[in-house]
Amino acid sequence: MEEFNSTPSLSFFFLSFLLILSKMAMHKWILLGFCIFFVSAGATTLQVQGKAGKITNNPADQLVATLTGNRTAHGSSNLYSNPGLACLALQYIKAYQGDCGAVGGPNAKKPADSEFAETFAPNCGVETKTLTPITGRLLGCETKYVSPSEAFSSILIHDSRSLDILYSKNHTEVGAAVSGSDGGSPYFWCVLFSNGTSKNSFVLEGGEAKISRPGCFSGANDDCSDANHNALSLQIPLLWSIAVGVMAVLLSSL
Repeated sequence: MEEFNSTPSLSFFFLSFLLILSKMAMHKWILLGFCIFFVSAGATTLQVQGKAGKITNNPADQLVATLTGNRTAHGSSNLYSNPGLACLALQYIKAYQGDCGAVGGPNAKKPADSEFAETFAPNCGVETKTLTPITGRLLGCETKYVSPSEAFSSILIHDSRSLDILYSKNHTEVGAAVSGSDGGSPYFWCVLFSNGTSKNSFVLEGGEAKISRPGCFSGANDDCSDANHNALSLQIPLLWSIAVGVMAVLLSSL
């Protein structure tokens, strides 16, 4: 997705803060204590993320959360986030082959329903016999990457028809996906709804969906290739290494 150059500025802020601390009374011991605290906190954060086994910065998961919150606020039922259905949503996006002009408008196209069984399911590792009817589809395309909440409100929900799909009582499951074309612009957002049951529809062979790049889909518990996630995943190790380096220098001078 679109890259954000936040890591260098954050690193500069951190280093500046260390320099200010170094001028305080008993500066070496204060600075050393701060570095130890930072390293410990960073290690705890990374460990908790590993134990939880969930990627919280997956934009497809965030889209489902936004959609679910909007539905429940409207009085509609909560939906089960089905990773098998979400993987199909990513395959649905890939079928457009980066053609943003085929999404909406007079030249709108959509993949044939037969592709779900013939192509999408095999690519995801979804058992074909567990495919359930799709009760609704939301699809949007944009030349630049936007946040999941903005994609929901500005790209996917844009008229009364999309609202009818969102609030339909026929849905019981949802799966979302987001992907750029070859990892770049344009960016596609897709939400598929179904009326299946959580344990019997879109069942994954071996219990896990086949991961394909580029793109992210909800419920995958996967390290998503979204650039926002990449930026965040780089910030902690970078600052962590800076803190360790400063701590080593201080220890050697004590």
